[in-house]
Amino acid sequence: MSAAISCTRAAAPRLAIRTLRCQRYASTQAANAILENREMIIETAPVAQVTTPTRALKAHKNVRAPTLAERMHKALYPDLYANGQPLAWQLPRERKASENKKPRNKTHGFNIVAPATAIKKTCPIPIATITANSLKQLDPTGARTRLFDKLNPEAAKLGDILLVRQRTGDPFAGVCINIRRRGVDTAILLRGQLTRVGVEMWYKVYSPLVEGIEVVQRAAKRARRARLTYMRDVKHDRGSVENVVRLYLRQKASLGASEGKKKGVEKQKAMQGGKKKGGKKVNNRR
Repeated sequence: MSAAISCTRAAAPRLAIRTLRCQRYASTQAANAILENREMIIETAPVAQVTTPTRALKAHKNVRAPTLAERMHKALYPDLYANGQPLAWQLPRERKASENKKPRNKTHGFNIVAPATAIKKTCPIPIATITANSLKQLDPTGARTRLFDKLNPEAAKLGDILLVRQRTGDPFAGVCINIRRRGVDTAILLRGQLTRVGVEMWYKVYSPLVEGIEVVQRAAKRARRARLTYMRDVKHDRGSVENVVRLYLRQKASLGASEGKKKGVEKQKAMQGGKKKGGKKVNNRR
């Protein structure tokens, strides 16, 4: 019994392998038979005539026999074949159009935009040009630029009393504590008093709201500091500047009145024609 059991155990896998081989062979034979039947049905059935390109026809004359995979594909998808040949994937017109299309240049059909010109070529110093243009618009006469120019001997300096007139609001006068030169953003810091309280005001020199800046009184000595912040102390505080501003305005008004009178007298003389100093000399010589 032991020998019989061993033989059966050894023969079992061999039989299983043989049966599998037989099943595979039978399945391939059945598939081939089914494919042959389908091919016969497709060939006997009426098929619409479809034109194929000449290149495909020439190449189809000397073609090898179709493989099993090709025959199965043909049986599963008969619509993709006509007269035993695969249909063209593109229409002839579309194929011609695609063949005629060629890339314009080495960019392979992509439109490449030309790079913009460098700003250094068009404008080598952009910030300086922008500031110059803005200063021309804000200060066309250049009076305020000269008023705060370091090279100008008559420019406003630290310690001077300045009067700022605005288009909206009352004018403000005070001692110039700081001058911040930043091109278009040039500003001044004035310290004065309102109702006996120390007040400091920043004013933009080129602001369109500032109507005018006048120098009321010059400092006696040149300031030896860039910022006169020590004037905030009680010991060095200048205090109110109203009296100095009043005297300045009176002198300005008197000068304006005297100039106006002179101009009025000159106008009256011009209207009257003026006095003739002497007539024409007559030559009595004969």
